[in-house]
Amino acid sequence: MKVIVDENIPYIKKPLEAITDNVIYISGRNFTPELIKDADALIIRTRTYCNKSLLEGSKVQFIATATIGFDHIDTKYCQEAGIKWTNAPGCNASSVSQYIESTLILLCQLRKKDPNHTTIGIVGVGNVGSKVLKVARQMGMRVLLNDPPLQENQKDHKTFDSIQSLAEQCDILTFHVPLNMDGKYKTYHLGNAAFFASLKRRPVIINTSRGEVLESQALIRALEEGKIENAIIDVWENEPNINLDLLNKVFISTPHIAGYSADGKANATRMSLEALCKHFGINTNFEIVPPNPPEPNIYAKSIYDAYLQIYDPRQDSKQLKEHPELFEKLRGNYPLRREKDAYTIRII
Repeated sequence: MKVIVDENIPYIKKPLEAITDNVIYISGRNFTPELIKDADALIIRTRTYCNKSLLEGSKVQFIATATIGFDHIDTKYCQEAGIKWTNAPGCNASSVSQYIESTLILLCQLRKKDPNHTTIGIVGVGNVGSKVLKVARQMGMRVLLNDPPLQENQKDHKTFDSIQSLAEQCDILTFHVPLNMDGKYKTYHLGNAAFFASLKRRPVIINTSRGEVLESQALIRALEEGKIENAIIDVWENEPNINLDLLNKVFISTPHIAGYSADGKANATRMSLEALCKHFGINTNFEIVPPNPPEPNIYAKSIYDAYLQIYDPRQDSKQLKEHPELFEKLRGNYPLRREKDAYTIRII
């Protein structure tokens, strides 16, 4: 079995090479029809576009993307060509919620937001949004939820509001939706000029979903015209060629790394390999454990200060603002970041 793998997928080399000795590692942007024509499987991330132009005439029968999103896979073509594919839903939900929690703490500490008098709107209440809901409630925030497809197929007892209600009532709006280019639940440019014009409370906008969910120029105008107080942006239209005007206007700007904790990466790699083995009927056992943090003991004056010691997104933001041309390098060489469970916290 021949497998072509994005070289930036972590913790994959040892377990994969126990499954097959025919593996090629390459940059996600360098997958070509010539390279993959005799491959049986691809393991990719968002930088590899799996469509007819790449896949036609190849032997590929299985694609695993080590990501939650799968808008870089032409699922219709894969179905027509008999190519099975899988993503990794929920793999980095805890990582993104860690990012959101740290940014909310910074908003409270530096932008003087009282969580007990703050209403946050969560647009998209799936794996990530559900964890953000818990974080916001634990901080004492009032929470409004918007998720039309989940509301329509409701199996639990959440209460949902319209996007208009969130626009009118929220001090913070955070987006956790898939990118749907069209259809009943279209999310492409969900945050457009009309949406920003409808806002009533000058909220902070947070986007960790997909860059195209917010229309960049409309977001810039909303900042300039005071329709929104500020923004926290991790995902961008036209990555890695991001809008430099937007980059320098917002409070926190990061290079699509909200889900990049080592824990989330390990989950995605494990899920991709399990799917590969299931598809090809391979029985194997492997364990993927990220490295321990260099300083596993945290001493802090408060639990929120401890969480910022574990992860403070301002450093990632500073690096991107200083060197936006290194967007892909900052993603591809992202340093070790662990989640809370890897630490012992002592309040002093």
